[in-house]
Amino acid sequence: MKYILIIALASTLASTATAATETYTIDGNHTLPRFSYSHFGYSTQLSRFDKTTGKIVLDRAAKTGSIEVSIDTTSVDTGYTLFNEHIQGADFLDTAHFPTASFKSSQLTFSGEQLVAVDGILTLKGISKPVTLKVTSFKCMPHPIYLKEACGANAATVVKRSDFNMGKYAPNVSDEVTIDIPVEATKDLI
Repeated sequence: MKYILIIALASTLASTATAATETYTIDGNHTLPRFSYSHFGYSTQLSRFDKTTGKIVLDRAAKTGSIEVSIDTTSVDTGYTLFNEHIQGADFLDTAHFPTASFKSSQLTFSGEQLVAVDGILTLKGISKPVTLKVTSFKCMPHPIYLKEACGANAATVVKRSDFNMGKYAPNVSDEVTIDIPVEATKDLI
């Protein structure tokens, strides 16, 4: 009898721990990663990607989770059709051979209740490098329109184009590129 109670208690604790894990699907309408760079020192150019998908798994009580994001690099939007094609060419994104970029987390860092950083692997043009996304805002609450739990964040990192075989015109066109990711995701219903 004592062993049955121990097994029942262990089973209850295991299901309680599992219940704290929540899965969110990235909202592609409100997750539009941007990148910016210095153009010959004249100005900072800003472009974005219009198609992003992915999943976020969070256990806020345990301060753990995972993030997987996939970006359709053919959806690059520079504001100018010919320049979109230029950026998709072999010297830069090479979307003919690498139509997606991805980020997969390896660790989430919390300060109290706030997510403050995400370490992971960024893959661009088939090359994978470790990066740290600094999270400048993070909020989870019921979504007023979707009527279910949602989380949102703003995250940023700086990478070198040359690390991903995209260094053409550097240093005149900055080798350093800032990547900003505004992300929103809604909780999956069980």
